Amino acid sequence: MESLLLNNGKKIPKLGLGTWRSDPGQVAKAVEHALTQQGYRHIDCAAIYGNEPEIGTAFKKVFASKQIKRSDVFITSKLWNTNHHPDKVEAACSQTLQNLQLEYLDLYLIHWGIAFADTDGSEPVGKDGFEKTQPVSIQQTWQAMEQLVQKGLVKSIGVANFTAPMILDLLSYAKVKPAINQIEIHPYNSQEELIAYCQRNKIQITAYSPLGSASAGESGPLHDLVITDIAQKHKKTPAQVLIRWSIQRGLSVIPKSTHLQRVAENSQITDFKLTKKNMVQISTLNKNIRFVDPSQWWGVPYFK
Repeated sequence: MESLLLNNGKKIPKLGLGTWRSDPGQVAKAVEHALTQQGYRHIDCAAIYGNEPEIGTAFKKVFASKQIKRSDVFITSKLWNTNHHPDKVEAACSQTLQNLQLEYLDLYLIHWGIAFADTDGSEPVGKDGFEKTQPVSIQQTWQAMEQLVQKGLVKSIGVANFTAPMILDLLSYAKVKPAINQIEIHPYNSQEELIAYCQRNKIQITAYSPLGSASAGESGPLHDLVITDIAQKHKKTPAQVLIRWSIQRGLSVIPKSTHLQRVAENSQITDFKLTKKNMVQISTLNKNIRFVDPSQWWGVPYFK
């Protein structure tokens, strides 16, 4: 699988397996299958997904078999909002490493640019019904993230769900430049300006939810007539077309599935190319629709 070069000289495979909302009891099998049978070399995790211990069992089994070397797999995880205080960053990373049964991460991301209060669970809610936050700046958190690189716990650091103004601020003080910004990208949320801004600053983009959302049903991009028509002409699935679209935009992409057949299908995107016309057709579908929008559940107009 092809890779993208990061600003620190390391490489991230263009295709990865996402693990958000992966079925408990199934995600380890999906990870093992992706690595050993389908050629995946990029697995995306996060503490808040609640499945890192299960994924860790798959990593232990795969790497212990010596069928695949640890150094050949790019593994990402993310710092949750309740652990932004600099005193908590290393402990959170160490817990993730323990859960994943790893000695280091290839990439560690600040999951969201918002610091939650570190009490009352992973998403603490105040009496007013809104998320409780604490006064911790991204600068404080980032400086603690930089220490993880110095200590060898992580190879690269980056961010997720960061807007251009947030990145602009981060770049004003970062001693270690963010390698990645992981954001929601699919044809209904193409984010062309943010991608261009990040790439201009040598920050690579990873596209999450590249197929839209299962909750969207037939109103999502997987069922869009433009996508299904292009898929039919290429004799590919709509999912394969959407993944190929992101890859041809110069992004890494992390479709999620625990269905082994779909894990396999999602990797079969190197034997065809979308035409320039196809790329334009898909790009014109943009509606600025987000399927992951915290304003709906945290009461924070995050992307506004």
